[in-house]
Amino acid sequence: MEIIIKLSQFLLSLSLLIILHELGHFIPAKLFKTRVEKFYLFFDVKFSLFKKKIGETVYGIGWLPLGGYVKISGMIDESMDKEQMALPPQPWEFRSKPAWQRLIIMLGGVTVNFILAFIIYIGMAFAFGETYIANADLKDGLLIENPAMIKAGFQTGDKILAVDGAQIAKFDNDINMKIVMGKEVLIERKGVQQTIKMPTDFIDQLTKFEKSPVVSIRMPFVIGAVSDESANKNLQTKDIVLSLNGQKTKYFDEAKTILDSNKGKTISAVVLRDQKETPIQLSVNKEGKLGVQLGGLGMDSLEKLGYYKVSTQDFGFLESIPVGIEKGKNQLIGYGKQLKMIFSPSTGAYKQVGGFAAIYNIFPNTWSWEVFWNITALLSIMLGVMNLLPIPALDGGHVMFLLYEIVSGKKPSDKFLENAQMVGFVLLITLLLFANGNDIYKAIVGR
Repeated sequence: MEIIIKLSQFLLSLSLLIILHELGHFIPAKLFKTRVEKFYLFFDVKFSLFKKKIGETVYGIGWLPLGGYVKISGMIDESMDKEQMALPPQPWEFRSKPAWQRLIIMLGGVTVNFILAFIIYIGMAFAFGETYIANADLKDGLLIENPAMIKAGFQTGDKILAVDGAQIAKFDNDINMKIVMGKEVLIERKGVQQTIKMPTDFIDQLTKFEKSPVVSIRMPFVIGAVSDESANKNLQTKDIVLSLNGQKTKYFDEAKTILDSNKGKTISAVVLRDQKETPIQLSVNKEGKLGVQLGGLGMDSLEKLGYYKVSTQDFGFLESIPVGIEKGKNQLIGYGKQLKMIFSPSTGAYKQVGGFAAIYNIFPNTWSWEVFWNITALLSIMLGVMNLLPIPALDGGHVMFLLYEIVSGKKPSDKFLENAQMVGFVLLITLLLFANGNDIYKAIVGR
């Protein structure tokens, strides 16, 4: 069932983005009286799952879910329809339209992608508001367990004050990406501020520890379950360990340090059980474990216990507009920085490039509209930016040649455009193989 939920979100998001992107080309093409021969969701190599001709356009669904397309008459695209291009230009063809109209048609897809992302972020601000922990309320700092972060010089208990000079006011889902993309991080450690310069190859180091968060909030030691082999049958599910061996253990990382230093010993402990402090004795095995599974608490419970103050801010419709625009702008800038790092070999960021499996895996196993729309908005930005790259066969390649035509007054020959299309197609296939090859490699090595 979890696989079905995950796959459903993946296909729904992908389909929505493809259809709207192609509509961005389709609508201006029709407005400028340009014939659109096909409008397809997914690719129809050899055959279609569904197709129906309405007017002059065949609408269909292909079987290969690697994208979609609109086939516009008189345009050199992935169809490479040389026979049509060998005939005299017709009034309804793309090549017969003024350059400015062709430019609008080609920019339509990415324009829709960016508009869609901003609309989603505005809608999310209105529907879900914003939940966060104020950075000032993280009085005991953050949990730092990722080996790449430790190697860079961070420690558990550090407070993240600013990244590249921008103050961190809130602990939310964006803080990890800010650190990853940053060059300098200002922290406070035991009351003293210091700046940590991020390694150039930090992203490369992170690829080895993908499942470990960059930073996270510190959590109490909550008993999730007691194993059958455990010697500590006096522990119960939902117990919260408050002290070990006479030392307070507000957080699990503190408890872990004490257990490691008392391997093979019996120690005293105090647990919070049914809102009462209960003293007990615990046996620590030779590995420094208690034979239990770690449990968790929701943010509401953590707030009631006095660990964190969770802030929730609701927005009216008009208030949601600037909030959503700011969110979209930050995501757009952030993705631009990621691309820059990917094309800088020294960062090792290219090792993080993923294909369809990577996109599939970012969707959760449970259905959440908030998570679904957040991922869809980010993917829409990614699709828009990627399509703007000046690579022949992408929208950005067509735009590049059209801008040249508008500025110089000279239109590139059809033969040149055909050759450029082939070069671009080879580049895209290479990128596709590289990205999906990364997915396969990570699956094989298990990271």
